Amino acid sequence: LDEDGTVKNNGTANQRGGLAIGVPGEVAGMEYARENFGSGNVTRQQIMQPAIDLASQGYLVTTYQSEQITEHYGDMVSYPVLGSYYLKDDMPYENGDVLRNPDLANSLRQIAEGGKDVFYSGPMAEAIIAEIQKYDGVMTLDDLANYTVSTHDPVTSTYRGKTIISCPPPSSGGTHLIEILNVMENYDIGSMEMNGPEYCHVVSEAFKAAFADRTAYMADTDFADNVPLSGLTSKDYAKTIADKITEESQDWTAGNPFQYEGQSTTSFSVADKEGNIVTVTQTIECSFGSAVAIPGYGFIMNDQMHDFSTDPESVNCVEPGKHPLSSMSPTVVLNEDGSPFMTVGTPGATRIFPTIVQIISHVIDHNMDLQDAIRAGRIYDNGSGDGICYESGMDNGVTAETAAALEAMGHT
Repeated sequence: LDEDGTVKNNGTANQRGGLAIGVPGEVAGMEYARENFGSGNVTRQQIMQPAIDLASQGYLVTTYQSEQITEHYGDMVSYPVLGSYYLKDDMPYENGDVLRNPDLANSLRQIAEGGKDVFYSGPMAEAIIAEIQKYDGVMTLDDLANYTVSTHDPVTSTYRGKTIISCPPPSSGGTHLIEILNVMENYDIGSMEMNGPEYCHVVSEAFKAAFADRTAYMADTDFADNVPLSGLTSKDYAKTIADKITEESQDWTAGNPFQYEGQSTTSFSVADKEGNIVTVTQTIECSFGSAVAIPGYGFIMNDQMHDFSTDPESVNCVEPGKHPLSSMSPTVVLNEDGSPFMTVGTPGATRIFPTIVQIISHVIDHNMDLQDAIRAGRIYDNGSGDGICYESGMDNGVTAETAAALEAMGHT
């Protein structure tokens, strides 16, 4: 803050360099999951060996990855350790090149042998802090050593009889995913043409209402004690939103979920023969994170500070020990008898929970195969005034005729 209390513009300090980095939790989180939910029959070494092999033996660079490296070539030059891992003879790796990272393989071997303490203390931790502080960061060895995993009960609801279990705050994704599905449950979505005008209109309005609530209420519940989770996931509250939807596009402001209170990413999903299902969503925020890579260890630090608000009055403002707001929405759906139905997650920043809403709806309302539901065209509308963003030319994509009909309703 400046002396007069206004927020000082510090350029890209929350996106690149040492100040952009939040204390990393992935190593501790994965170990917690293994210790508390693993079968006990598989060792840490067995779990990590495929990743070690991939880093050691290398993989084929895709067109997308090559484009990303090229787009961020300036970061590769400004942060030469990052460039040492993602440039080949000082030029971006090209499609089809083999990219190996023996430093990362060695780091993973150390963690496989010694557990999370190898990462949060000792030589690896010292290298992390030295590199962060080299780029003006303020993180300390104590910050790493004191990191603890926090657990929260998931947010839950139902959609047409199926149980929805999703990610709680500090991610906003699960809460608003449920809020949107609750609104959609007031409509016979299955009878609507997928990505037709009526469908896109209803879903777009539900998205805008949820994003208005997200801005107003969502934050880390360890720091904000007035996040109205049960109100936001209440079917009665969703009904008030559905009742406000007309045949025309409208601007949405945050509702009042308190009266219904009771007492940017990688995602993978796994199922086993015993019926266990899990989805894990992980992120370092922007492409190549903070651009600060750790020499000799092969990994990049995140820029999660970018997910905090720079408004000191925001419920998502920066505080020590606080988790920034996220949209990650790993979600499990169960049948009426409690048996597994599906699990899904996705990357995509604030597009995450709108994407998962549509995938769940396609499967349940339109009886689509899961892969077909993922392939189907999608829409997005965060209420910012940009209007409906949509995909065409895909399976069941939005057509020009639908776009014209939506414009007649007042949508952009």
